[in-house]
Amino acid sequence: METQKTSKIKLFLTFIYILIFPAVLLFLSGNWFWIQGWIFSIWFLGLCYTTIIFLYRHDPALLEERYKQPGSEGEKGWDKYFVIILFISFISWILIMPLDAERFNWTTNFPLWLEALGLILLFGSAFLLFRSYKENTFLSPLVRIQSERDQKVVSTGVYGFVRHPMYLGAVLLFLGTPLLLGSMYGLLIGLFPCLLVVLRIIGEEKMLLEELEGYGDYKKKVRYHLIPYIW
Repeated sequence: METQKTSKIKLFLTFIYILIFPAVLLFLSGNWFWIQGWIFSIWFLGLCYTTIIFLYRHDPALLEERYKQPGSEGEKGWDKYFVIILFISFISWILIMPLDAERFNWTTNFPLWLEALGLILLFGSAFLLFRSYKENTFLSPLVRIQSERDQKVVSTGVYGFVRHPMYLGAVLLFLGTPLLLGSMYGLLIGLFPCLLVVLRIIGEEKMLLEELEGYGDYKKKVRYHLIPYIW
């Protein structure tokens, strides 16, 4: 059955919603000419908008799946709490970084080379996140088996590198952004969603092993969850 494409009104509202995050970051900084803030904002909008447009044109079923909310049918009961806590931590992270790095300067003398490293991590994050969406049509925001879409194991592309490349992209985001912006408090707060990602992987893999045919064989083929040669 052909999937109906997401309405253009829904897409427009999504684009406005995404725009709020960099706008808030720049507003809270108190400096509309904050170069690092603008670099992150352009990176963030470019990745989000490019991915959404790509999915709208090439994988409308996945785009609709990405709109599912916590508590949707099939989601593991524990996961809805993870999603909510992760969202709250993301908001806290976005709010604290401009206050720290620019408005109140709680972090001082932040090395330029660390800001450059942060930008490099964000390039790696963008690559992993976009390729994950491109190569895995079952990349749900919720921990659930998409039986209505006949979900199968995806083992090619970045999924031949680690078992959870999207989560690796998210970790690089949470570490790279505060480095680019020069916020030690943002870096400390960013460690919390990274921990949540690790815990979610453990619960998600338990479900995949029990409920998704072929995942056990895939796990033997691709040994590492998140970071090659480490875990």
